[in-house]
Amino acid sequence: MPDSRPGGVPEGGPRAVVLDIEGTTGSLGHVRDVLFPYARARLAPWLAEHRGSAPWRRILDAVAAHTGAAHDEASALALLEQWADADVKAAPLKALQGLIWSGGYAAGELSGHVYPDVPPALEQWKAQGTGRFIYSSGSVAAQRDWFGHTAHGDLRPLLDGYFDLTTAGPKAHTDSYRAIAAELGHDPGDLLFVSDVGAELDAAAGAGWRTVAVRRPDDERAAVPGHVTVASLAPLVSRPGEERPTASDRTHTQEDRNHE
Repeated sequence: MPDSRPGGVPEGGPRAVVLDIEGTTGSLGHVRDVLFPYARARLAPWLAEHRGSAPWRRILDAVAAHTGAAHDEASALALLEQWADADVKAAPLKALQGLIWSGGYAAGELSGHVYPDVPPALEQWKAQGTGRFIYSSGSVAAQRDWFGHTAHGDLRPLLDGYFDLTTAGPKAHTDSYRAIAAELGHDPGDLLFVSDVGAELDAAAGAGWRTVAVRRPDDERAAVPGHVTVASLAPLVSRPGEERPTASDRTHTQEDRNHE
């Protein structure tokens, strides 16, 4: 039975927590204003520099698999640029962005933005024996680079694994969360998904997961309807998990955020 404390988060934590990145553990603006432009400017140079290599072939093959038609470098590049400009969650684009960002991280030109409450939350979940996973549209390689190069140091030792479009499926599809639950070997009700996107949270809830929405203080979007909303991960560590929120739960949490 849910407790009645502020935030609507009951006692009895989840077996594992699965976290989104953009807008949840890291700044949405960092992705939009730093990472995306960095990769967009380097799509053509990367393909030209790696022409004929195994990674180059994998990208072209991925574009062909995604579209159902063969593509040479020029036509593949045109599609990749179109997808980048429209922010299409296409696996070939995400894979290439990850490769480009990896070079940027290695060169010290990029870093992954992580909110300051994230490292202590991960540390406490680890100490509690709670599994800690990331699920993002970005490739697994990009996720590892993000958490491996932060202002708080290398956070990868605090994470147990990663899921992306190719390993779990689209984030707004209920079957994706069923697949993750099966992979983790836990009942859906023992898993908590934390995200800033309503469609993703709805999909997870549809698969039987616990869900919590995040609205960071720098995020001007409206609260996510139907899900308890928090402004940081701290309340989830002290009172992890949640069941179906009530209207009073959501109102209280939103009021707390407005007064921070």
